[in-house]
Amino acid sequence: MARIAGIDLPQNKRVEIGLTYIFGIGRSRANRILGRASVDPNTKVKNLAEEEVTRIRQVITEEGAVEGDLRKNVQQDVRRLIEIGSYRGYRHRRGLPCHGQRTHTNARTKKGPRVAIAGKKRTVGKKG
Repeated sequence: MARIAGIDLPQNKRVEIGLTYIFGIGRSRANRILGRASVDPNTKVKNLAEEEVTRIRQVITEEGAVEGDLRKNVQQDVRRLIEIGSYRGYRHRRGLPCHGQRTHTNARTKKGPRVAIAGKKRTVGKKG
């Protein structure tokens, strides 16, 4: 079982895809890591040798923050925006999108499920 950066990689997936389960590693970074560790991206995770896993771990630690460290950095950045009272911090505090998207109709992922308003009925469009 390959355990890298505190994450158990899925056994039946290719290494290229399995590495993306680690927070902070996408497809391009996974390919770059595998290239530096000289591991074939098409190998399944369960077929990795222990020495290959060790090389991948080493490259990841050299490259920079992933998982816990990266999550902590992102949280600190958001907290700093909130404390200095910036527009983006205000949007984070209110649970709204921060990058200029419209919110009149969309943004349900960020805002959460719709809250029903008492006494308000849906208007049904007339045919014709």
